[in-house]
Amino acid sequence: MDDDLGDSRLDRGDEEVAAEIAGDTEALLGALPHFYRGEVSQANSAQDRIDRTTNWAITLLAALLSLVFAGPEMPAYLLLIGLAALAAFLSYEVRRYRFYDLYRSRVRILQENVFANALSPEGVEHVEWREELSRDLRYPTFKVSTLEALSRRLRRIYGLLFAVVGVAWVAKVTLFTPENRWTEAAELPGVPGVVVAGALGAFYLAVTALALWPIERQAKGEVHGERVGEWKEE
Repeated sequence: MDDDLGDSRLDRGDEEVAAEIAGDTEALLGALPHFYRGEVSQANSAQDRIDRTTNWAITLLAALLSLVFAGPEMPAYLLLIGLAALAAFLSYEVRRYRFYDLYRSRVRILQENVFANALSPEGVEHVEWREELSRDLRYPTFKVSTLEALSRRLRRIYGLLFAVVGVAWVAKVTLFTPENRWTEAAELPGVPGVVVAGALGAFYLAVTALALWPIERQAKGEVHGERVGEWKEE
């Protein structure tokens, strides 16, 4: 049995497979484009998943608005259900954005330190980029925090979607239910309308604070605060 285990183990040559590439510049440059294409594909796939989540959120919101404003008898609390659904979509999208940034950061480290230097050999942006990339492949970690990902998605997409729901809710309980006082139109079973309005106000204050929170940027961007070349200037 011990002999079988010994035969199944990798020998030293197999364990060190590809290690010789590290000291062979030509072999390394031959392997990097394949790795680069794979990471670009991963980033594109993650971006597609984000887009699909956003599309579902917008579709849900459009359907909900059509339902709520189909007639005066439709209750305003349906918009609160939509608000909860949008929050669920946002939670999915935050995680997907963190994965997208993980793959994008690998793409950018190759662009900054290999391809940019190949076009104009001014030196690498990160002296230990190979070691950093190697560690990340062995022990993948997110490069952007949950808070920053949440803030960015709120500023880009979900802040506007939440705002649409808020405006629609105010319109529904005031303009589109004239037979009731707004507190009556806004109430939930066992919950007064004033309490519902106060909870919504607190929710939107929290959303605004998260969207505008002055956190240090960690996401690997390409266009924010970077120097531009003359060919980009008009």
